[in-house]
Amino acid sequence: MQHLTSLTKSQQDSVLDLINAATQQDGTPPISEHILLHLRHGGDKSDSHLLIERDNKVIGYAHIDATDLVAGPSVELVVHPEHRKGGLGKTLLTKAREICGNKMRLWAHGDLSAAQKLAEENGFERIRTVIKMRKDLSDVHTHQHNFYIRTFLPGIDNAEWLELNNQAFKDHPEQGNWSEKDLQTRLNESWFDPNGFFVAIENSKMIGFTWTKIHGGHSHKHDEDSEQHDHDPIGEIYITAVSKPGVGLGKVLTETALAYLKRSGLTSAMLYVDSNNQPALHLYKSLGFVEAAQDVMYRAP
Repeated sequence: MQHLTSLTKSQQDSVLDLINAATQQDGTPPISEHILLHLRHGGDKSDSHLLIERDNKVIGYAHIDATDLVAGPSVELVVHPEHRKGGLGKTLLTKAREICGNKMRLWAHGDLSAAQKLAEENGFERIRTVIKMRKDLSDVHTHQHNFYIRTFLPGIDNAEWLELNNQAFKDHPEQGNWSEKDLQTRLNESWFDPNGFFVAIENSKMIGFTWTKIHGGHSHKHDEDSEQHDHDPIGEIYITAVSKPGVGLGKVLTETALAYLKRSGLTSAMLYVDSNNQPALHLYKSLGFVEAAQDVMYRAP
């Protein structure tokens, strides 16, 4: 097994072949969409990779994203369909946990029985079921409303935003109980754009917000020696919350976010919503979002 910070062209092609084979076998991609965008170009500089090879082909792969200092490292893994039931999944998982430590999170895309078994047999606890939803941005409508919405002001809005976020997500395993450092870590990320972060104000008080991200779509380099390249872009509604439910503010904020993503030249949007969040599911379906997949997150014991 190799632990690598970047992939060669041949390794990249072999990993993508492995992912394609698993997708065809399982009916769902084993690796997140935004990670695949980076893999097509050899991986992002902040990622690392575990590879198990046989006959010059990758038959087992794990992607490690250790950039989230708040929630902990995130791992996604896959074994070639022709080489399953031989312990390779456990080998990858054990090595990933050795690297990541006890804050490791494990994503299982599609909630497949084999992934359930691997996680449970190794003591991992199922902490979330998340529904991934997508929407075509050719059909985006905004409606008149009386709310005052502006963009987020870094530094000025931090404290009030944290208070609202932590109240809205007080029982959430990852989104709640953020500190100033937790917020600032994300504001310092290369993807952060204040133009895509909206807040609703009433009587000089923040009553809601929606935060967007754009995956890909920007020319960039993975290191100083690599060539510039583009990724196919997709917009994400990253976080949305309101302090006053039942007044239509969530819908207005979501429409605002979708309109912004469409103005940015994107053709599709995605979001993740917890399966037990029925009000949010109802809202997103009413706006034309459809379920694309279900993902399960496990936490190391």
